[in-house]
Amino acid sequence: MILAVIIGCEIGFWVLLGLGLVTRYLWRMRRLSTALLIAVPLLDVVLLAASVIDMRGGATADWRHALAAAYLAYSIVFGHRTVKWADAKFAHRFAGGPEPWKPPAGGMARARYEWIVWFKIVLAYGIACGLLLGLAWIVGDPARTAALTGFMRDLSKIPLIALIWPVSYTLFPKKVKENRREADVPVEPRASRRG
Repeated sequence: MILAVIIGCEIGFWVLLGLGLVTRYLWRMRRLSTALLIAVPLLDVVLLAASVIDMRGGATADWRHALAAAYLAYSIVFGHRTVKWADAKFAHRFAGGPEPWKPPAGGMARARYEWIVWFKIVLAYGIACGLLLGLAWIVGDPARTAALTGFMRDLSKIPLIALIWPVSYTLFPKKVKENRREADVPVEPRASRRG
């Protein structure tokens, strides 16, 4: 059941996001667009509730419950950024908006950008672990939740692997072309939203 809810939430995210952007830029229905984009985080609430209900109903935790926690953590940390990215792309393509922001090409600006992304990955990992520990605490039966602690251990590989990028950009910074100075490059994108 949980896997179907995760898939449904992911499909629902892109459908709500797409409809929100279409209603905003093509149909010029700003209120409806805002309502659709605000509904996006409700999918996270649905997934969280489904996980808790399933576990409280006697299910033994497995990788699907752990994946639900990882999905929620990703959504909490990177969801807003994903919506901003999609909004900027859509506005540029269909509404004559400015060209979407791009990460710095190189130099220390790129290294700073990569470190910020890495810290967000670590934050998402921490949130996922917190959700998994909370789920284990709610169930209160270590025999039924052993898979959750194993998943936390396996999930720790993601921040470790992702550390390659900021370290490599710090130790071996790519040269920046002269017409693009580091001071002119923002660290974070400036666009619209993911709720």
